[in-house]
Formats: sequence, structure tokens, C-alpha cells
Amino acid sequence: MKTIVLLAALAVAPVLHAQTQWKLATGYRAESFHTRNIVQFAQDVERASAGALRIEVHANNALFKLAEIPQAVQDGKAQAGETIMTSLVREIPMAGGDSVPFVVRSYADARRMWDVQRPLIEVHMARKGLKALYAVPWPPQGLFTTVPVRSSVDFKGTRMRTYNPGTVRIAELLGATPVDVPMVEVNQALAAGKLDSMITSALTGVENQVWGQIKQYYGINAWFPKNIVFVNQQAFDALPAPVRQAVSQAAADAEKRGWAMSAAVAEESVIELQRKGIKVEPPTAVLDSELKRLGERFSREWVRSVGSEANQLFIPYYTQR
Repeated sequence: MKTIVLLAALAVAPVLHAQTQWKLATGYRAESFHTRNIVQFAQDVERASAGALRIEVHANNALFKLAEIPQAVQDGKAQAGETIMTSLVREIPMAGGDSVPFVVRSYADARRMWDVQRPLIEVHMARKGLKALYAVPWPPQGLFTTVPVRSSVDFKGTRMRTYNPGTVRIAELLGATPVDVPMVEVNQALAAGKLDSMITSALTGVENQVWGQIKQYYGINAWFPKNIVFVNQQAFDALPAPVRQAVSQAAADAEKRGWAMSAAVAEESVIELQRKGIKVEPPTAVLDSELKRLGERFSREWVRSVGSEANQLFIPYYTQR
């Protein structure tokens, strides 16, 4: 009997001690809540797989720059990675659906959007040899201003900070002059009187200490951009079935945890803005109505630019409430 037990133990031992190592690349700082969530995901995988899979997290563009990560994972240079979904829109237009301005106005909306969007994105990623693991939103984009605003009329003749074609278009439609200013130079531009408003998250406002010239923050929830974590499909398929299950379960847990972290960070950031003397308010009914109309306009334009597939996202999103 002892001989049989010993032989069985020797047969299992190589499986228990065999270890696969993955590299997961992200462009975000180690301190970011997204990165902290990824580190927890990696730890959960290692624990659930009894050490069979170890994931090394490489943050802050250390392994590949943010824009290079999807291709690096596709090519197998890293087994997994994270990027912001808007960086995928050139090859996967559907990935931009969550960032169409003034469509997603709450975390509940963002969740509903992702539930519809995910299977559509998975089809495109599969064609590239990638598998989506989970996605987590950034805190919503709010409106910072140097003076109170009640409607679009108050933007006439003012200058709004912009950083991409979408924000330029918003500024123009509101009647403001777009001013391209990197976030690191915003305080300098505000002090010089070159900016009157900007759309960015409360978290970004806190991180860049925008209090001073900025007096108001409006929770317009313009959009909820998401980061997506994904893996090379071949690397995933090469794992034993129990380890694949461990990865999938840890990913589901990371998504749930990440959404809660995002909401908590959003709330904490707004409280910090208030502590620093910025007045926090919801948009007026007039401004909110005007922004909703802009959302309808942006939605129609996005559908025209993406084509019929866009209806597979927006029709369920708007009708299945």
C-alpha cells in the first residue's frame, strides 16, 4: 500500500510543481487603482492555481508603451495586457461605443453598455488572437469651470481645454473656443487666463491639483471610458483546464472589484475637490437637457461612422432598460 501511495505522489508531483509564467503589460502607474486591481488579479490566479500560473505585472510602460500593448500581446511578446478601450477604435470601432459623449450617464448605464458591448468586442478580438478577460471604467468625466455656468449660452466666447477631436467638437458645439493644453500644463494655462473650462474626471482634477482658478465642478458624467485587460488566446488555451478556470474566475472577481473601486475613487475625488474649496453641483436642468441632445447627435454620428454594427450596441442599450 505504501508503495502505491508513493508512486501516486511521484506521478502528481511534476504537475504540482510545473509553473507557467506570464507577463502582463500596462501603461498605467503602479499606484493607479486599475493597476492595483490587476496585481490583486495576478495574486488570485497564482493562489487559485496553486502556483501553476504566475503573472508578472509590468506597470508604467515598463515593458511596452500603452499604445503598443495590444500588438505585443497579439504577437506573443507578452501573454497579457491592459489598455484603454478607445485606443482600439482604429481596428475595432465598436470599442469606442462607451466613449460617445453624453450617452452613458451613470455607473448603471456603463454596466449596461458593457454587457451589450462585450460580446461584440470579443468577436473582433478573437480574430486577432486575443481574449478579453475583464473591463473596468474610469471615474466619469465632469465639467470644471472658473465661473458658474447654467446653460450652453454661458460658454459663448470662453475657452475650453481640449485634448482630442471629440473634446474639440464638444467645445465648438457649446460655442467655446477649443484650446489644446496637455494636462500637466493646465494649471499654468489657468493662471495665465488662457482657460475657462475643461472636461475631465474628478480624479484627474485631484491628481493635478486644479483648485485655484477652478471654482466649479459639475457632475455631468459625460462618459465613462473603460480599460480592458486581455490575454493572448493561444497562451490561454495552452493552460490546463483547471488553470483556465482559475484565470476566468479571477477575471470575473477583478471586474466586480474594479467597478467598486472606480465608484469609490470617483466619490472620494469629488469630496477632495470640495475640501479644496471647489463648489460641486449637478448641472442645471437646462444644461443637462442640452447635453442630452448633444448625446443624441453624437450617437447618430457614431452610428454613421461605424456602420450597421453600431446598431447592435445602441439598439439593445437604449431599449433593454
